[in-house]
Amino acid sequence: MHAEARAAEERRSARRGWSVVAGAFGVMFAGFGCTYCFSAFFTPLQEAFTASRAALSWIFSIAVFLYFVLGAVSGPLADRLGPRGMTLAGVAIIGLGLLVASRAEALWQIYLGYGLGVGIGIGFAYVPAIGAVQRWFVRRRGLASGIAVSGIGVGTLVMPKVAEWLIEALDWRGAFLALGLFSILGGGLAALFIDGSPERHGFLPDGGVAAPDVARAPAHGMTLGETVRSRAFRFLYAACFFISIGLFIPFVHLVPHAQDQGIPYATAVTLFTLVGVGSTVGRFALGGLADRLGRKRSLALMYLGVAVMMGWWFISREAWQIAAFALIYGTFYGGFVALAPALLVDYFGPKNASGIIGFAYTGVAVGTLLGPSLAGYAFDLTGSYAVPIAVSALFSAVAAALVWMAPEPGAAGRAA
Repeated sequence: MHAEARAAEERRSARRGWSVVAGAFGVMFAGFGCTYCFSAFFTPLQEAFTASRAALSWIFSIAVFLYFVLGAVSGPLADRLGPRGMTLAGVAIIGLGLLVASRAEALWQIYLGYGLGVGIGIGFAYVPAIGAVQRWFVRRRGLASGIAVSGIGVGTLVMPKVAEWLIEALDWRGAFLALGLFSILGGGLAALFIDGSPERHGFLPDGGVAAPDVARAPAHGMTLGETVRSRAFRFLYAACFFISIGLFIPFVHLVPHAQDQGIPYATAVTLFTLVGVGSTVGRFALGGLADRLGRKRSLALMYLGVAVMMGWWFISREAWQIAAFALIYGTFYGGFVALAPALLVDYFGPKNASGIIGFAYTGVAVGTLLGPSLAGYAFDLTGSYAVPIAVSALFSAVAAALVWMAPEPGAAGRAA
């Protein structure tokens, strides 16, 4: 291949890789933006159905549990069948779930539409989309992964206020309807850019071009069975479980916690959007920084940062204190979401990336099923979030220690 022709192919390869990142960003924005605006619906749903905080917390917990645990199914399917179709199906199911929720006459129908619909939809969209990104990058994998999942952060920043405006203008039913249509149309358009195989186009990661005789060479990496049996995976899996027990409590309870301190509802929702601001910064800045500092060390520091900020939330009473918590906690949370998939591929290779990421996230699923719902029960029993916040800080510190003690990525294959 002549030099000019090769340079043109390398530019095409790079553009294709970054278009996959852009598609994943759009899927994350639409899907998770509609998911993480649940806090804006908390008070209207509580008033509409005279529901306890525990009962409403279970809706979100079920959704998050399902989308993490279903990654263990959608990931291997995406490795086998391709990620684009899986992602398209996922965003369509999210939209249909929200449309069902918009017609609810009883709380169980919100469970059906939001809890099951959104949970299953994200479960079939998230892991295939983020797994596809990992195959297009090696040197800049942390940055690419961070940009892709920053769609979650931007969605968390923008969509709760959009939902608040929609609720005010259309009531909560109209808001669910509008968000469902947005997920189907906006998320579906973004999903068309998802592509999980640079080799199929004769490309290599990081904008490379394969020689003709290696254009279809399979990606390297450990099988899912080898991965699960490795010592490194056990450490990382346990860390995912412990961090996730408290990680999503603010996504359900930060707004009502702020209202308990006398902060008005609209201001409380605005405070929650600062999680999105910090999350976006964390995904952009910390993903690229971790490429230079080391992704394993950086992930341990993200977990430790979550523990410290949970301690800060424990003592927060004023709006500025909660704002500081939301912003800085969001930064560490965003760093975790950006780094975890990239670090798993560092350890176990890109061949079965979606399946490995999906299985690892079942640990997050179990922790998330417990955390927000038990926090709701704790409040209903004691009138305070003190115990769940303190336990979250402790478990986040345990997660940081587990990542720090895990074998280095180069030892993963030997540490069975």
